[in-house]
Amino acid sequence: MLEVKGVRFSYGSREILKGISFDVRENEVMSILGPNGTGKTTLLNCICNFNHNWKGSVTLDGRSVRDTSPRELAKCIGFVPQKCYPKKISVFDSVLIGRRPYIEWSATSEDLEMTWDVIESMKLQDIALKNADEISGGELQKVQIARAIVQNPKLIILDEPTNNLDIESIEIITATIRDYAGTVIAISHDREFLKDTGIEREILLE
Repeated sequence: MLEVKGVRFSYGSREILKGISFDVRENEVMSILGPNGTGKTTLLNCICNFNHNWKGSVTLDGRSVRDTSPRELAKCIGFVPQKCYPKKISVFDSVLIGRRPYIEWSATSEDLEMTWDVIESMKLQDIALKNADEISGGELQKVQIARAIVQNPKLIILDEPTNNLDIESIEIITATIRDYAGTVIAISHDREFLKDTGIEREILLE
């Protein structure tokens, strides 16, 4: 499904990623481990083609991410970053943004129904009409994960998804990811979360 070959990335003269290669099979849950500063987040950004000056090859179902438009790539990869800067729009609309790659003129009833289903699964219905910039950091993290899920991507990438979350919220997102997500790549220091999500393989960056 996903094939990463010889990925290299440097900040100036400092090489962070030194020829990283691995593959991820369909419906596999994999984690990327390593000390701080080893380039874990940088690697995720390369996979999503956010960093454009990386070297090597990343293909999804045989197609290079470099040759895929941002809109088409968003249908394939749902990315949840460590940090999010909320806009002054409702929680519902923040999640609905995940359907944007599929929307032509306006959201369909299917888009709205899928958005509400995921909001309910994440226990966000009570704050659905609140603005995203008025909710807690933990609630915002759940909104980000919900947005990635409604993209209905082939691959979900999670960068420290349990940041700011209490135990109950972690249990909710773990169950939701298991129910909705197929193939997952996660960076997390929360070993219990990785185990409960169904981690099958680990890649270590040194």
